[in-house]
Amino acid sequence: MRDAHHDPLRLLHLANLLMTVGVLLLLLGVAGAYLLDRHLTLGQVVLSHALVILGPTALKIGYVMRLLAQRQLSLLA
Repeated sequence: MRDAHHDPLRLLHLANLLMTVGVLLLLLGVAGAYLLDRHLTLGQVVLSHALVILGPTALKIGYVMRLLAQRQLSLLA
């Protein structure tokens, strides 16, 4: 029986969620930093530029988690 804390399917779902959130953060950051910057306050533009960094970071972490989950699943099969 698999422990709930070490369940590869749970990790896979979390990784997919993190990758989706990362892409959304990146798109929101690009829209705010480069497309809508004239309509935003300085703080919002700075936040948008931060999202351009944080979005891909979340995407990369999610991808590594996904690879780890797939490896664990292949070892169980």
